[in-house]
Order: sequence, then C-alpha cells, then structure tokens
Amino acid sequence: MNRVILLLLFFTLLSSCLKKDFKVEEIQFSFGKNNAQPNLVSNGNHLTLSWISSEEDKEAILFYSQYEDNKWTAPTSIASGSDWFVNWADFPANAINEDLLLTSYLKKSDSGTYTYDVLLNLETLSGKKIKENFLLHTDGVKAEHGFVSMIPSHKKGFYVTWLDGRNTVANSGEAHHKAMTIRFAEILPTGEIVNETELDATTCDCCQTSIAMTNDGPIVVYRNRSKDEVRDIFITRYKDGIWEKPRPVHNDGWVINGCPVNGPKVVVNSSNTAIAWFTAAEGKPKVNVSFSNSDDGDFRPPVQLNDLNAIGRVDVAFLNSSEVLVSYMELDDHGTYLKIKKVSIDGKVSEAKTIAVIDEGRNSGVPQLEIMKGNVFLAWTYSVEGKNQLKSVKFNSESFY
Repeated sequence: MNRVILLLLFFTLLSSCLKKDFKVEEIQFSFGKNNAQPNLVSNGNHLTLSWISSEEDKEAILFYSQYEDNKWTAPTSIASGSDWFVNWADFPANAINEDLLLTSYLKKSDSGTYTYDVLLNLETLSGKKIKENFLLHTDGVKAEHGFVSMIPSHKKGFYVTWLDGRNTVANSGEAHHKAMTIRFAEILPTGEIVNETELDATTCDCCQTSIAMTNDGPIVVYRNRSKDEVRDIFITRYKDGIWEKPRPVHNDGWVINGCPVNGPKVVVNSSNTAIAWFTAAEGKPKVNVSFSNSDDGDFRPPVQLNDLNAIGRVDVAFLNSSEVLVSYMELDDHGTYLKIKKVSIDGKVSEAKTIAVIDEGRNSGVPQLEIMKGNVFLAWTYSVEGKNQLKSVKFNSESFY
C-alpha cells in the first residue's frame, strides 16, 4: 500500500475519532409546576426563553429567562393577569434587539371564546421598563387577534406580524363576516407603533405565523385560505419600499374545511431562505422543507422529511451557510416522537435523530428549535403529575453527522 493511501486512511480514522458523539443533554428547568407555551429565541449572542405559568381560573404570568453559564437564569416576570387568553398553539412571542426585549401576550377583550387582544411589553434585558402592556393593533374591534411573530428590525426596534380578526365581526347590514387577515407593524425603540399594514385579506384562522429578515427587508410566511378552502403556505416580501403580492411557496393543494393549527417556519441567512411546513394534501400528512437562493424568490420543489405519520409543528434553523436543521413531530403505532433532520440546499437529507418521546396532543405545545454558538437547543411542554412543565435540551451541532 503506497504512502498516499496510508496517509488518507490515517486522516480518515483521525477525523472519525475526533467526531463528537451525538448526545442530548437536558438543561435543568425547575421553576414551578404550571409552565407551558414556550418560545425560544436566539439573536446569536443571547438565548431567551419565554413562557406562561398559569392555572385554570387563576392568574397567568408571563416569564422569561436567559441562558447563561450553561443554565437558565432565575425567571423574570414581565406581566400578569387573570383575564388572559392562554392557549397551547397561540403562545407569547419574544425578540431581542441589542439590549431590548419585546414580548407579547393575549388578553381577553370580551366574553367571546376567541375575543382577545395582543398586548406588548418593551424593556431592556436588565429589566428596565420602556413601555408596558400596550396594544399592538389599533382597530378597537372585539375580535380575535393573535399568532404573533416578531424579529429585530434594522432600526433597533422590531418587526411584528399577527393574525387579525377585525373583519370577522360582521358590521351592521352585512349578512356574513369576512375572513381572518394577516397584518404587519413596526415597533420603534420607544414603543411607538408605525407602518401598520394589511398583508393578506384572507388567511387561515389559527395557524402560527413566521417572519424573517432578508437583505431587502422582512418576509412573512403564513397559511393562506382561498375561496375554495385551499390552505397552502404563502409568502410576502417587503422589497423596494412595498409589500409584494403574496404567493404560494408551493402549490400543495390542501383542501381542508377548518384550520389545522399547524403553521410554517421561515429562516434566512446571507444568501438562502428555508421554509418548513406541514401539509396533508390528498390525505397524506407530510413535513416539507424548501429553499430559495434566487433574487426572484422562487422556491425549489419541497423535500419531504417525515418517515412516519407526520404531525408537523415544525421549526427550522440554519446550521451553516448551506444546511438547516428541522424539528418536527411524527408518530407510529408505538408512540409519538420529536425528531430532527439535517437538510442541505441541494436536497440531501440526513437520517432522523429522535430527541424525545412526546405527547401527540396539545400538552406538548409547539416544540422550539434554536442554534447558538455551536449548540442546538430545543424546548417543549410535557406533563408531570398532571401539571405542565417545560423541558429544554441541547447538543453540540458538530455531533449531528
């Protein structure tokens, strides 16, 4: 055997030995026994977890904690109330911009089951209050408002999108109410709300929204609703000072006479956009991911990720410039699993890693995924002795194949 081949074998074996074993490490979370609705957010330097602690017919509290020194810091209370709308799918949002933290929660505005408003709180990461408990929307209509997504803006403030039901309440003389809409607004560092805009006049009623920042400006991804009850994933972009007409990421053709409560997730890096979503078109549940790296925003044909019967509840994050990690839920006859796969922009898909056995119902909420400083973090809800609790784990990104 010649020297070149021996050297190649040596370095291959060395690389294999240096490769980190895939090991999921639990991050201890022991802050009470009635915690749910987690939202996990990283801005590259900070990792923040927000959640609601509540018991039925009692006061609800919105908390947040930062990940520091390999643990969650003691929770900080942001807001509380006994008139909140607390729901497994419509969880509070949070976003970080430098030293500013923006959070949301839902407050009942009337006696109707789905009659509630979105309220915001703006403060510094050190806890200094800038503006407290202020309304996101300005319509004054007692209707459903929720499913908030937010990201930092380039003006040191925030971009926010949400589902808005102001048109679902029939006006005097109208025979029928109109559809749910999706709207956008900008939150300045002072808490002032500007540039409120309707993005789409007809959307699915209660699927999570998603927002990300491109080189041109923000993009918003959500589940649309056609007059024929086709509920596929749409995208709209802010480019050259205007919001472009919404268009489908892919024509799944999922016809469903009701909201599946299963929204998409979008992430962006310097040159690529990735969107993960759930569909059950033609009665075939799937978790898909699609990429775009073109100036015209066209997306490639989707790649199916699930191996078993998909439940969805997806999240996605860029692992590096050309690969993402996607988390999702699927089940078989033996159980339900929270899984994760690596997908490259050229369509290569890794084998799945099982993160946890998980409740297939509402108790598990919508699992969250973030990547920061070489580590992958996940958080979700589980039940302990009949009480909700948060589970959070991490693993080294280099250990994923």
